[in-house]
Amino acid sequence: MKKHIYPADIYLPEFDRIDSSKWACVACDQYTSERDYWRALRAFVGDEPSTLSLMLPEAYLDMTEQAVPLINAEMRKYLDSGILKCHENKMIYLERTQSDGRVRRGIIGAIDLEEYDYHKGAKTPIRATEGTVLDRIPPRVAIRRDAPIELPHIMILIDDPKKTVIEPIAERAGEYSVAYDLELMGGGGHAKGYFVCEKDFDAINVALDRLAAKDEMSKKYGVSAEPLLFAIGDGNHSLATAKTLYEEIKTQIGAKAARNHPARYALCEIVNLHDAALEFEPIYRVLFGVDAEDFATEFKKHLDALRGDADEQSFELVWHGGGCKLDVKTPVAQLAVGTVQSFLDEYVAKKGIEIDYVHGIDSVKKLCEQENTLGILFDGMSKDMLFKTVICDGALPRKTFSMGHAQDKRYYIECRKIK
Repeated sequence: MKKHIYPADIYLPEFDRIDSSKWACVACDQYTSERDYWRALRAFVGDEPSTLSLMLPEAYLDMTEQAVPLINAEMRKYLDSGILKCHENKMIYLERTQSDGRVRRGIIGAIDLEEYDYHKGAKTPIRATEGTVLDRIPPRVAIRRDAPIELPHIMILIDDPKKTVIEPIAERAGEYSVAYDLELMGGGGHAKGYFVCEKDFDAINVALDRLAAKDEMSKKYGVSAEPLLFAIGDGNHSLATAKTLYEEIKTQIGAKAARNHPARYALCEIVNLHDAALEFEPIYRVLFGVDAEDFATEFKKHLDALRGDADEQSFELVWHGGGCKLDVKTPVAQLAVGTVQSFLDEYVAKKGIEIDYVHGIDSVKKLCEQENTLGILFDGMSKDMLFKTVICDGALPRKTFSMGHAQDKRYYIECRKIK
């Protein structure tokens, strides 16, 4: 039997000794243009132990150089002072109650970075679903390079319509000891984790191995291709960072020595694409320092010139004091996000404006109350299209979809040593 997910030595605080409501914070790539959100969290946490002190929000990437030594020092302090306790050889079954009250289920363990490739055209069992922005990797590598621990916000999807991997573990949760049971900051809901019994590790991997079989892939997708078992749903840039650093280490110490190095693996959560609580949301585009009227005119010209055979698409542009709707009858790209991104790549470079990728219509409209700011709204992608599209066409346009609202993203809870 091939292993696809591994147990790990997982570090957690002893939650009866800290204020557990201040421990878990949302992934660093959320609220990227909303520093008020992060300031409010810092005020709430104060000096209490918190994963907020162990990560750098992307809203503050311009402060990477100053922040990294402080973050790494805090990590060492949490290890040395005993705030973090090691639980050896563990997988965790997670029940995440979202802000809407629905429960999303997942299994947390380690994946082998030798099985992962984020580059376009990859054929590995673990692949990116969207284009990887290479210039987002170096700041993350700077954080991870001297970090003694990793905190995962990586969520990996499996296409398991028959519910053979996670759901049988969920049925046995009553037999497991509780790892944590805590509220999540910032309106993120609740998380309850259980330590999976070691006797169930093999069953998880046997079920995953069946999903990865070539005949299963052919039956599901109608194509003959290298199996795709794990599709990165959230946190691809963090996983790409882990891969980059692992390859760097492998070059330094040699492939043989790297086989047993902890950096070869990355902690993540696997979630079934068919979990009823999992929804795909579009990720909208917001432009800063833009002439809204000029953009609307140029984008309309671009849409009118398209002569493809994809289904009709529509876009809503919003800006301070105005807005409009634009339709394209014959788009070339199958997805609306592909249509807009192909235009934006050239327009943003030519005009020298800034772009951000924002979750939620309300967040877009709030940002667009500022002068010279424009938001682009459009329909999202059905989650049933994901695996076959990645297998047949490769990675989707970057920032194509989001799995739920920002507050329902993966929160930092577990830690793992990488040195």
